[in-house]
Amino acid sequence: MFRAEQAAGTEFGKRVGEIMATGQLVPDELTIAMIQNRLAQNDAAEGFVLDGFPRNLAQAEALDAMLGGIGRGLDAILFFDVPDEVGFERALKRAELEDRLDDTPDVIRKRLDIYHRETEPIVEHYRTTGKLVPLHAAGSIEEVWHEIQSSIELLGVGAA
Repeated sequence: MFRAEQAAGTEFGKRVGEIMATGQLVPDELTIAMIQNRLAQNDAAEGFVLDGFPRNLAQAEALDAMLGGIGRGLDAILFFDVPDEVGFERALKRAELEDRLDDTPDVIRKRLDIYHRETEPIVEHYRTTGKLVPLHAAGSIEEVWHEIQSSIELLGVGAA
């Protein structure tokens, strides 16, 4: 959603683009407001997938409260477990393939540091719900996709 705002050239998109270019996370209040607005749209009524959110405990708690306030919950939380070296190499490859200026080695290292400090703790937050699905995501695209499909089928949360 952030990149769509950037591509649209909105003021919001310019603001978050500057933040993302440095490897920082977009502030919680902006991120949460955007997610809340998006989940209120009609096409999210039957279900939704969040990718890259929540990224810290405050966002996870805000999401839990937001969903509780509208009488909804999460069916599953897919945790893509990837060693740092694999994630680093994939981000470098993505930079090359997609011409992503914000995927420099320094920015990637900063993102990994932020991940370990701020995002990793939410794994335990969601593990306690019994809905966390750890995926061994260091494999090929096909292997990871198969694991996702199998996990979703086992959970019975919809067609994969």
